[in-house]
Amino acid sequence: MSASPEAATAKAGLRRHYRQVRRQALELGGSQLVERISAAARAIAAELLHDQLHLGLYWPLAGEIDLRPLAQQLPVALPAIHGQRLVYRPWRPGQPLEPDACAIPAPPESAGELQPGQLGLLLVPALAIDPAGIRLGYGGGWYDRLRAEASWRQVPALAVLPAACCHASLPRDPWDVPFSGWIDERGGANLTANLTANLTNDSQGSTNPRVICQDSNPCTGRSVERLRLPS
Repeated sequence: MSASPEAATAKAGLRRHYRQVRRQALELGGSQLVERISAAARAIAAELLHDQLHLGLYWPLAGEIDLRPLAQQLPVALPAIHGQRLVYRPWRPGQPLEPDACAIPAPPESAGELQPGQLGLLLVPALAIDPAGIRLGYGGGWYDRLRAEASWRQVPALAVLPAACCHASLPRDPWDVPFSGWIDERGGANLTANLTANLTNDSQGSTNPRVICQDSNPCTGRSVERLRLPS
């Protein structure tokens, strides 16, 4: 995967900008912002994880939202870079980790590799997101390659970031696969129709007290569709 020089330059500038925006948002919002994002992630994940499905989490790098406490309540898996692939391996707090090919803590190969049908939701850190679900990451392309596979595109994937990191329209490369929405301190945002349907209807098909509402994003000046889950 190789972007055009113009697109690469534009993305590099946006990465520098949103690293700073994200850092400032976390400094300003503090633990309360992280707790609100974590609560929204927990509520959405709890609705989607059934039949022993796992939540795809991540080991947070500097500046990323730390959602590891969810592993105390839900079955989770962590990504690992193995060769030229990103894979998910099951993990529980207290189990051993080792550096993967990118030197990020990950479960060892002996933990086993999960298949797409064993995950109910992927939560992925992001520097920025736009209303179309295009995510700005660090440029490694690992999640793009993973989600280029049709089986992995069937797994709902939500970016995790502060609301201040929503951009009006990010540069898009041909291989970019839009995310199913994102989670910020205001809840789930711009979730795809299929994901919203799963979250607003119970197994009997009756509507639960969850509402879809419009919320103006001050960073983009555009309306964002939000899912409000009961606390």
